[in-house]
Amino acid sequence: MREELLSVGIDIGTSTTQLVFSKLMIENIASNFSVPKVVIVDKEIIYRSEIYFTPLRSPTEIDGTKVKEIIEGEYKKAGIEKTGINTGAVIITGETARKENAKEVLETLSGFAGDFVVATAGPDLESIIAGKGAGAHVYSKEGRTGVVNIDIGGGTSNLALFDHGEVKDTGCLDVGGRLVKIDKNSGEITYLSEKMKELIERKNLPLRVGTIATKENLQPILDAMVYALMQSVGIRPMDDEFSLFITHKEGEEVTKFTCDETIKNSCPITSITFSGGVADYIYGEDRAADEFEYGDIGILLGQAIKTSPLCKELKVLKSVETIRATVVGAGTQTMEVSGSTITYTKDAFPIKNLPILKLSKEEEESAKSMEQAISTKLNWFKLEGNLQKVAIAFEGSKTPSFVQVSEYAKGLLAGMKELMEQELPFIILVENDMAKVLGQSMYRMLEYKKDVVCLDSIHVEDGDYVDIGKPVAEGTVLPVVVKTLVFNK
Repeated sequence: MREELLSVGIDIGTSTTQLVFSKLMIENIASNFSVPKVVIVDKEIIYRSEIYFTPLRSPTEIDGTKVKEIIEGEYKKAGIEKTGINTGAVIITGETARKENAKEVLETLSGFAGDFVVATAGPDLESIIAGKGAGAHVYSKEGRTGVVNIDIGGGTSNLALFDHGEVKDTGCLDVGGRLVKIDKNSGEITYLSEKMKELIERKNLPLRVGTIATKENLQPILDAMVYALMQSVGIRPMDDEFSLFITHKEGEEVTKFTCDETIKNSCPITSITFSGGVADYIYGEDRAADEFEYGDIGILLGQAIKTSPLCKELKVLKSVETIRATVVGAGTQTMEVSGSTITYTKDAFPIKNLPILKLSKEEEESAKSMEQAISTKLNWFKLEGNLQKVAIAFEGSKTPSFVQVSEYAKGLLAGMKELMEQELPFIILVENDMAKVLGQSMYRMLEYKKDVVCLDSIHVEDGDYVDIGKPVAEGTVLPVVVKTLVFNK
């Protein structure tokens, strides 16, 4: 039997804030004798909001009141009541996620908007969200090839590399349209980011706050930004200047040739997609009469990328969305029930809004590969150097030997070392039936000093979120709600 849900996606980014309302058609595909398995069979975007500049009280604080006013106003314009929303997602991304009161604003909006997926996405997770919103993951799966998406916003460019539909790597560069701001009336430069000031000093350019901006005197900055993007995807060699554009993490010192914040050549890249506000001027869909129409260099940056080798040496694929390459909501909150052979050493439930770190079959082949993959992917869930709670998920063997289970335990514990250091819980979701022996093996290796939650018979994907409920059936099973973000394609 089919059912229609009304969903909303709310994206509060570095430069812009927007909403998307969608109708999701869901259907239970399980038999009458099984736990319900509800999937989305169709979706339709019914309303797109205006795109607003994200309101700030100060350079370090979001204006939560004005954000709420924007959202309430768009609900009214769409003719939608808050009580009519069945599901949704509130995502704070980019520099805005690092504002001092981002968590407070999220909590306010979550209460306003309902029981949604609520997430503060750092640059890596933002890269994945944007890449999926642009359709890069679908292109890579259908074409069985490597596709990179570059999401170019106001402050940063977020990179996500997909291979055969799976996320291979992410990166973030300080390349964006609002790193230089310009007064639309006078033509004067009104703002230069610290990175731009350093670049100007290195190149000895005659640019300062107050200088009249022209395409000609800005060209060296544009050329440097575009070249950094070409370096980031491997079509130009690294040099000293590249490290200037790397987005620093809290407390991190980036040195010469440090490339940890850009994608690695883990697979051949044949194609590229673009998203973000600048992408409209790469694809040539928007033609502004005034190059400084938005009070920044975004239009010129898009035009420079369009004519660069980036768009000539890689196949440019049409993005599903550009500036709106974000979630259109959250899918149905699918209820699953864990297997009965599970491990939880402490009843600390319920746990809500846990993002999923999913290992590929290739990554779970050995303890070493699991350790490396988890250690790397945990960085996707960091914000200002702080790691969020996260659940590690993998498929696992259908008939594992004790030796194999021990290898899984060793790989998981080694990879999750940072979780232990930050006193975060160990939560494992495995698809095949082994959670009891795996969880107990991990608990024993931890010398019974760290609590473990290990559940099986749960299927999740990278990018999903889960809620884990209180134990039921005399504590033998746990209900798990799987919440899937919905993209445009």
